[in-house]
Amino acid sequence: MSDDPTLGLTLSGGGAYGAAHVGVLQELEARGIRPGIVAGTSSGALVAAAYAARVPQDAIEQAALAFRWSSIARMSLTPRLGLLDSGALTDAIHRTLGEDPLIEELPRRFAAVATDVRTRQAVVIDRGPLNLALRATIAVPGLLPPVRRGGQVLMDGGMVDNVPVGATRQLGAERIIVVRLHAKWENVRMMRVVSSTAELEEDPSIVLVQPEMTGLAQWSMADVPNLIEEGRRAAREALDAAEGLPRG
Repeated sequence: MSDDPTLGLTLSGGGAYGAAHVGVLQELEARGIRPGIVAGTSSGALVAAAYAARVPQDAIEQAALAFRWSSIARMSLTPRLGLLDSGALTDAIHRTLGEDPLIEELPRRFAAVATDVRTRQAVVIDRGPLNLALRATIAVPGLLPPVRRGGQVLMDGGMVDNVPVGATRQLGAERIIVVRLHAKWENVRMMRVVSSTAELEEDPSIVLVQPEMTGLAQWSMADVPNLIEEGRRAAREALDAAEGLPRG
């Protein structure tokens, strides 16, 4: 089966809730729906990167089930920049992919969205080392250190756009499957979204998947199996209602 180069996938941020994205990927694969473009913010970018690198679905699920925060961060030796150090994420990329690939060399088009804290603008990272992009998009202020890229100082993309539909369009997507995690996450003061739920629902070029997170843990990994299943259920419901999605 071949990828659809005009079909995009947008994965939002949300801490441990990001495990729901794994279930969405499983449902897409089961239906033979293969987006050729994927973009994400924060935990959504981690799953999106695995998809873009063509990491097998079972390996993505196993990584989610085994995930601990120590997989991407460890205690910092310079805590003034953040309590944790994201260097562990670079190690995880090497273990999974055997190298730190350039984003432009990944099998699928990919972008991670970060925030330039100097300008308060979203930065779409679709070129350069994968580890830099991922360390930037997960850099929650106070917890993980900012990442410097040229003259930019980059942190978590959810600070300006937690559902980066625009980045997916920028990569060339004409129709987009958008996975928006529980809206309560975006009530946190730090999180922002450019497109409201109503705007996403009314856009005919978008298939909106909204997993229901009520009662599930956002910062511990205790509910990962339930989150994966909820992602798959929500994707099944949204895709059953959608029309004209191309299949591989």
